[in-house]
Amino acid sequence: MGPTQRCLFCLKLELFIFNLIFWLGGCGALGVGLWLALSQGRFSTLSLSLPSLGVAGLVMAAGAVVMALGFLGCLGAATEQRCLLLTFFVVLLTIVLLELSGGLAFYACRGQFDRYAQDDLKLGLRRYGAPGEPGLTQAWDTVQTEFRCCGVQNYTDWFEVRNGTGVPQSCCLEHGTPCSGIGAAWWQEPCYEKVKSWVGENVWALGIFAACIAVVQVLGLVSSMLMYCQVLKVEKYYH
Repeated sequence: MGPTQRCLFCLKLELFIFNLIFWLGGCGALGVGLWLALSQGRFSTLSLSLPSLGVAGLVMAAGAVVMALGFLGCLGAATEQRCLLLTFFVVLLTIVLLELSGGLAFYACRGQFDRYAQDDLKLGLRRYGAPGEPGLTQAWDTVQTEFRCCGVQNYTDWFEVRNGTGVPQSCCLEHGTPCSGIGAAWWQEPCYEKVKSWVGENVWALGIFAACIAVVQVLGLVSSMLMYCQVLKVEKYYH
C-alpha cells in the first residue's frame, strides 16, 4: 500500500467515523423530538397559526435529515464514490449555511418574533372554551395550572376576551372556588414570560447538542472534500 493509498484509507476511516457519529446524533435528535412530542404535546395547540409545527416537530425533522445525511456520508466513504462524496459535501454545506442564516435571522428579529408569538397566543384566548376547541382549552388550563400564571402578558388579557367578567378557573389560586372579581385570588404572573424563562433554563442541553453537531458538520465538510480530492488523485494515478 503506497503513501497515497494509506492517506486515502485514513481519510476513509475518519469520514466514516464522523458520519457514524453524525447518524447517531440524528437518532438522538429524533428521540428528543419524540420525547418532546409525548411530554409537552399538550401545549402544542396554544398556537392557532402553527398548531402542528412546534419545537418537537422541528427537532424530529432535523433528526431525520441528519440521519439521512449521515447514512449518505457513510455510504460515500465506504464505496469511495466521488459522486456520493460531492453530493454529501454540497448537501452538508447547504444545511450549514441554512443553519447560520436561520440563527442570525432569528437573533436579529427576536423582538418581532416575541411580539408575533404573543399576538398569536392572544388570538388563542378568544377560542378558549369554544365548541370544537377542547385541545386549546385544555392546553391553556394545563399551562396556567402548571406554571402558576394567568394570561399571555397579564391576567387582564382575559378581561379583553371575556368582557371583564373574570378569568378561567385554571387561573385561580384554589381550584373549585370561583375567583371572579377578586384580583388577589388568581395568579398574577404572565404565562408567556414564565414559559419563556422555563425554556431558557432548559435550553442548555440542546445548546450543547447543537455545538457538538456543528463541530461534526465542519469536520465532515473538511474530511469529505479531502477524500474527494484524494480519490480523484488516485484515479488519475492509476489511469
